[in-house]
Amino acid sequence: MKDVETYENDSDGYLYDPRARAAMAWIAGDDGDLPAFEASAAVRTASHAVDRLRSHGSEGRGVSAGALDLLIRLAAREQGISIGELARAAGVSSRNVTGLVDTLERDGLVRRVPDPGDRRSVLAEITPAGRKWIEDFRTPSRLAMKALFRGFTPEELVVLRDLCLRLTANQQRLSAHLRQIGSQP
Repeated sequence: MKDVETYENDSDGYLYDPRARAAMAWIAGDDGDLPAFEASAAVRTASHAVDRLRSHGSEGRGVSAGALDLLIRLAAREQGISIGELARAAGVSSRNVTGLVDTLERDGLVRRVPDPGDRRSVLAEITPAGRKWIEDFRTPSRLAMKALFRGFTPEELVVLRDLCLRLTANQQRLSAHLRQIGSQP
């Protein structure tokens, strides 16, 4: 097990990681970019913390964190969802989703059904066993989220959500730009 992280408060009372600050200061240089590098490290640390919590909660029930994400998305819909749509919503490849659907189908939590709008295509649909699995997962999930976000006000959670999504939108724009310039001769 990893050591528990020790954070400190800066002069304004905000938490920071002294080890990340030392490492990031070298990379950031003297251009005043240290806050962005530290924020990036903090986002990564927080993302890993959430992923570890999700993995702990789902794998103890025989489902990977990625499969859990698909089950939640399927449970929120009355009708099936195409593999491509699931991949776009989850931000992963269709190949990855196909593998997850294969596993969930083998476990009886998801099934493939014909797409009524396109007979050449199939949809992934949650089964009654999958709905029961999600229902059984809801209470421990709620308790975990309450514990994870203990001490946050509802307003802080809205700001956190906004900041994370703005960061994601910036990354998506940057990726699109890099793809565009990478494809130019």
